[in-house]
Amino acid sequence: MKILFVCTGNTCRSPLAEAIARREVIARGWLDVEVESAGTTAHPGAPASDGSLLVGLEHGLDLGPHQSRPLTRAIVGSADLILTMSASHLGAVRALGGEAKAELLTEYAAPGSGGRSVSDPFGGDLPTYRETYEDLDALIMMAFRRLASERSAQRT
Repeated sequence: MKILFVCTGNTCRSPLAEAIARREVIARGWLDVEVESAGTTAHPGAPASDGSLLVGLEHGLDLGPHQSRPLTRAIVGSADLILTMSASHLGAVRALGGEAKAELLTEYAAPGSGGRSVSDPFGGDLPTYRETYEDLDALIMMAFRRLASERSAQRT
């Protein structure tokens, strides 16, 4: 299974989400799960933002190797589950053929929650990035509980 996180520039939210999810995949021992990220308007090869790098390091996550990449039809096609940070990102994924496998991260993590966007910390101070990290961490933990339940149901 391949999980894809999508934001705008692929330098703040989606790289943090990818790193948090990868940590969770490792902790759960899910060897069959890959985690990636992309951005709807990403410039290829850009590093994670300084704020994301610093907040990641505070939580034992190394975003140093991250290089942004633009969202493409091929990337959408290769993913099994696509979790987006906002409705506009969801629309971009759907336009590239991912409608059946894409959802807002907030709605996937907490169905019926109203589907709010994950706040974009771009250009904000370190406390803003910390708030985004905490939000992403909580949402990804909820999403992984749902995934674990779905995986368990598929096995029976």
